[in-house]
Amino acid sequence: MTAGAAPARAATASPAVALWRFTRPHTIIGTTLSILGLYVLAAEAEGASPLYDLVCTLLAGWCVNVFIVGINQITDVDIDRINKPFLPLASGDLSMAAARWIVAVCAVVPVLLGLTQGALETGAVLAGLAVGAAYSLPPLRLKRFPLLASLCITGVRAVVVNLGVALHFTGGEVPPGVWALTLFVIPFAFAIAVLKDVPDLEGDRRFRITTFTVRLGGRRVLHIGLAALAVAYLGMAVLGPLLLDDAQPVVLAVTHLAVLAVLLRAGLAADPADPEGFTRFYMMVWKAFFLAYVLVPLAFVV
Repeated sequence: MTAGAAPARAATASPAVALWRFTRPHTIIGTTLSILGLYVLAAEAEGASPLYDLVCTLLAGWCVNVFIVGINQITDVDIDRINKPFLPLASGDLSMAAARWIVAVCAVVPVLLGLTQGALETGAVLAGLAVGAAYSLPPLRLKRFPLLASLCITGVRAVVVNLGVALHFTGGEVPPGVWALTLFVIPFAFAIAVLKDVPDLEGDRRFRITTFTVRLGGRRVLHIGLAALAVAYLGMAVLGPLLLDDAQPVVLAVTHLAVLAVLLRAGLAADPADPEGFTRFYMMVWKAFFLAYVLVPLAFVV
């Protein structure tokens, strides 16, 4: 840490800033764009459901998201003091008691919202909460096992969010665009799941969290993540125009190939031994995830 960085870290963040950091904003943005994109796809296929329904689904999604990332921070505070000292629990900007209250509220609110919205949303909410708890909490604490950990993240992002939310919006049908997004997000979410641990090697190794990075090394995991991203993007660029009759083929093919080229160039230049530099690449992957929920609905609207 540089001398100039010490005062900034010593300063106490405001409660609002600490809460915002506790939510892991990039995951909140991802959840928001996912739900909005799925709403557009459902509206194109089946007609738009009421705006109130969208608002309730967004609120439920945000709460489930905060529950998942919050539980992880509560159980990993010692690891985060090494890997992510900027997080509010690790830095002391948020108390453990406050974090537990936030997580408890975020567990109850989406269940209540789901019960008012029907069985499909309730099921998706309960599935997300259950997977998030199993990922972080003992006795299961599935994050200790790299394959199961990646399946948890992939399952929530690809299956619970995409299929659960779409089924809720349409009342029981899955539009072709949602199937395409689901198949696209499966390898993409797997890439996110494995790449996120590359900068965290030191803390995970010290606390015996045997991620793929701990087992295989950062360079090999980077290549695995890039291969998964290539599968996702090439699948959408090649199969999308062939199988999605209502989508604009040029939009699907050109945009996804362009994003893949940017990600591959940045990934091959990333250094797994440089946590800060690699984190910048990882956040670029998240931005590409955000963009996917804009590009696919756009192809159908166009």
